[in-house]
Amino acid sequence: MDSIEIGLVVTGGLLVFVILGMRVAFAAGLAGMIGLIWIFWARKGYAPDDFGWALTVAVKTAGQVPHSKVSSQALSLIPTFILIGYLAYYAGLTRALFEAAKRWLAWVPGGLAVSTVFATAGFAAVSGASVATSAVFARIAIPEMLAIGYDKRFAAGVVAAGGTLASLIPPSAILVIYAIIVEQDVGKLLLAGFIPGMFSAVIYAMLIVGMALTIKGFGPPVRGFTWGQRFAALPAALPIVFVVITIIFFVYNPFGGDAWGTPTEGGAIGAFVVFLMAMYRGMRWPQLRDALLETAKLSTMIFTIIWGVLIYVRFLGFADLPGAFADWITSLTMSPMLILVCILLAYAVLGMFMDAIGMLLLTLPVVYPAVMALNGGPLVAAEDAAFGMSGPMCAIWFGILVVKMAEFCLITPPIGLNCFVVAGVRDDLSVQDVFRGVTPFFIADAITIGLLVAFPAIVLWLPSQV
Repeated sequence: MDSIEIGLVVTGGLLVFVILGMRVAFAAGLAGMIGLIWIFWARKGYAPDDFGWALTVAVKTAGQVPHSKVSSQALSLIPTFILIGYLAYYAGLTRALFEAAKRWLAWVPGGLAVSTVFATAGFAAVSGASVATSAVFARIAIPEMLAIGYDKRFAAGVVAAGGTLASLIPPSAILVIYAIIVEQDVGKLLLAGFIPGMFSAVIYAMLIVGMALTIKGFGPPVRGFTWGQRFAALPAALPIVFVVITIIFFVYNPFGGDAWGTPTEGGAIGAFVVFLMAMYRGMRWPQLRDALLETAKLSTMIFTIIWGVLIYVRFLGFADLPGAFADWITSLTMSPMLILVCILLAYAVLGMFMDAIGMLLLTLPVVYPAVMALNGGPLVAAEDAAFGMSGPMCAIWFGILVVKMAEFCLITPPIGLNCFVVAGVRDDLSVQDVFRGVTPFFIADAITIGLLVAFPAIVLWLPSQV
């Protein structure tokens, strides 16, 4: 077998491991180690005496990965973004945000569900973790929706779908991971996620209003709030806005000139600001301890996945599978846009069996070079590109599309993680109930992705202003 064939066989084995239920981190690490041993041994002609040499070289090669890659300063953004979300929760900012959204939006048809969507979008602006967002609002929003007669499955579906917005709206851990894998500017990618994230929230809200107008007794509006009560709810929610402005101003200087700092420093300052707010609002050591422990658990899970997958990625480099895949993609006679749509559909299928972060880490080393080659290369000018945008802009656009597909995968069966989280928080809900509840949001996500593909300016306008 040549190196490409070995790469295909090991990749097939990796998919088998995942389908059989092995965790992505361990499946990727194991497949990468097997692949490295195989490819080094193959270079020696499979001589029995050289197997030990191949094993030694493979272990040394894999052993260099965790420190050399994960010591990247940019990855320190992940725990700080996650910590911001948990501190905001323990500071009571999430309850205040939901209350403000309810008083301002609950009067529309399906208003409480619409309020939940925009409250999750607001919380997503200080939390980089979709799972944390879903867990928080499962405790806050679902009881209120049930109290006025919402179907429990749909109420759970709103929370699970709304939680996915944290993947796009900055700060976003998944966008940071994408930027590091493809070696693009983290700040521009975070800016690029803001408008598509809010756009997704608007599409969700329009779906809910449409269902409320066409289905009798669905999502009754909540009226009775005075203008005084509405304005009175705003001060408690303003800290969320303050934190977002602090991070954006620090990472991207809106007054022109150099940025005031790096995204890593912006994330750290954001976490410190939320910490001060939490202390002011009465957070004490037990709550701080819980926030730190939850942050450590989620960060450890993410970093473990990164370690395992990077071993597999190192193997892919020796097998030259990314280059071969890019050559094959560019040799197809179909239009580049049709090929891109097929790639996005493949992500939708793959997301049924893998978690979002693991899916991106495993596929991007192969798919990203192919998409860039399809557009004309990483340095292509907009007028010469297949998608009508320069190489750097294509990298940002494709990143938002892929992360939106990762959002979609957070609510698709059988392993939609947000659905499991919501079911885990609520004893009166089964996982099957939550999956039924999120079904209408598949349509909303499909519409959103289609519009982002058809109108790239939705994604690219804000980063193009930098």
